[in-house]
Amino acid sequence: MDYRNLGPAGIKVSPLCLGTMMLGAWGNTDRAECTRIIHQALDHGINFIDTADMYADGETEEIVGAALAGRRQEAVLATKVYFPMGNGPNDRGLSRRAIQQQVEGSLRRLETDVIDLYQIHRPDPSVAWEETLSAMTDLVRQGKVRYIGCSTNHYDVGPVPRLTAWQIVDTFRISEAKGLERFVCVQPPYSILRRTMELEHFPMARELGMAAIVWSPLEGGWLADKYRYAGESHDSPRFERWIKDLDDAKFERRSQAVEKLARYLAARELPMAEFALAWVLDAPAVTSAIIGPRTIEQLEGCLRALDVEISDEDRAAVDRIVAPGESVL
Repeated sequence: MDYRNLGPAGIKVSPLCLGTMMLGAWGNTDRAECTRIIHQALDHGINFIDTADMYADGETEEIVGAALAGRRQEAVLATKVYFPMGNGPNDRGLSRRAIQQQVEGSLRRLETDVIDLYQIHRPDPSVAWEETLSAMTDLVRQGKVRYIGCSTNHYDVGPVPRLTAWQIVDTFRISEAKGLERFVCVQPPYSILRRTMELEHFPMARELGMAAIVWSPLEGGWLADKYRYAGESHDSPRFERWIKDLDDAKFERRSQAVEKLARYLAARELPMAEFALAWVLDAPAVTSAIIGPRTIEQLEGCLRALDVEISDEDRAAVDRIVAPGESVL
């Protein structure tokens, strides 16, 4: 396994990061199998595990914590804070109070006394950056958190606030001026179909020395050859939800891009998911890619991507399908 430094931090992480959103009520409800997935990932050298307090209302953190019993030292454990974890107005966001409360819940559910990487899940426009960074710095100094990071969502999808590159740069200015911890990594979405991060976030990360931990490298199943569109109906709830969210033009653009990729890969005799994940890992700015297996078989497929070599011809073919810096949403 080719372990890489987490940006400026001395800690080393695997190029594949085990994302856990599909472990628990939102995906695989078999806790025994969820534990096997985590253990098999560790056995294959994946030492980076990413979760969030809000996944399945905290259940996912509980699954991860139980699975790491006796193996905690093998894992670089990351979780996040921002989304509601209660019904009150202060049970969410990035205020000092919210951060202090939510970290205690995460520590308890994860059955650990320290979180390796604590990330803001989204920015909170209602709270000054100085308050958020100060609260997270306190957690580092108290020994409850080792490093801090930030996550962002799509550029133009959904109502949740986006974290722009200039905002991240501004947090560095504040951290330097106030003597506060800096974000060591950024966690944006990135895939063959979604390359917008190449415009600002990746150059920013490389300039600032931040790690880029990318999520949705298989674009929620589109690049796992799971939703090839040929006019037939699909019974997947996720597929039906996408159809509802996307207008016909957007859906058609994505479908056409996937079909072009499938035609190119037919000659390679290579599964689309393995190629798509290998392509993401080949990007110079990417430190680690978050995979979200729901089954052991999906995990094994992701591991095979580590053996796929991306050629100049492959890079050029992808560029013809989705140009650098562009997205097919």
